[in-house]
Amino acid sequence: EVQLVESGGGMVQPGGSLRLSCAASGFTFSDYDMTWVRHVPTKGPEWVSAIDAAGHTYYGDSVKGRFTISRDNPKNTLYLEMNNLKPEDTARYYCARVTKWEAGQTDYWGRGTQVTVSS
Repeated sequence: EVQLVESGGGMVQPGGSLRLSCAASGFTFSDYDMTWVRHVPTKGPEWVSAIDAAGHTYYGDSVKGRFTISRDNPKNTLYLEMNNLKPEDTARYYCARVTKWEAGQTDYWGRGTQVTVSS
């Protein structure tokens, strides 16, 4: 059974940092591209970042230069290092497994972890 479990969210002040983790199981993690997506109820989903199986990384314009995606294949874990956080980064963050990179198609998602940036 494929499972993705996010952790590491919390409340932080503007300018602070958090590191999100996504523990994967039930599939060969190293074979898959992975992505982070965030969701705010009033705005809908926003793509944040992605990393392909070869380790190439991609970022949305709103997080470029502040967030870093990485993966540890032996640990079956995806990470999102978030620095210089802003109130507009407040959202629920989800990791997802990518099935078709060109189409941005995903199949499995975790339950998410809440990030709140507030003073």
